[in-house]
Amino acid sequence: MASDAASQAFSFGMPWEEDYGFSQAIKSGSTLYISGQLSHDMDANFVGETDFELQVSTTFKNIDKILHSYGASRSQIVATTVYVKNLRAHVDEINRLHKEYFGDHRPTSTLLGVVDLALPQQLVEISAVAILETTG
Repeated sequence: MASDAASQAFSFGMPWEEDYGFSQAIKSGSTLYISGQLSHDMDANFVGETDFELQVSTTFKNIDKILHSYGASRSQIVATTVYVKNLRAHVDEINRLHKEYFGDHRPTSTLLGVVDLALPQQLVEISAVAILETTG
């Protein structure tokens, strides 16, 4: 069973996945659980150190890459959790960017202001849950 669960896992091959011991996403049944994503390229370089909007858009692009690997789209996301450093300064911007990313699709969402995130330059982290298929 463990090997079956592992085959449902997704990895970008980033060094921190092994260091921290996690998967970027795990599919369980028809549900896809996406770990908190941050703003990085596929060479493990942080993107947009002081640019909140770039960090958010890169984070959403990383979520799209995960969804694509499972043959899914953002319209299948049913929940997001958004962690933002200095929320008061970024609340209007994160609300606008979240709405732009989803368009008319409206998943549930929790927005949290946090003191710190994993990387010192990181301003945002977003996790998500998606439903990949429906039964009956």
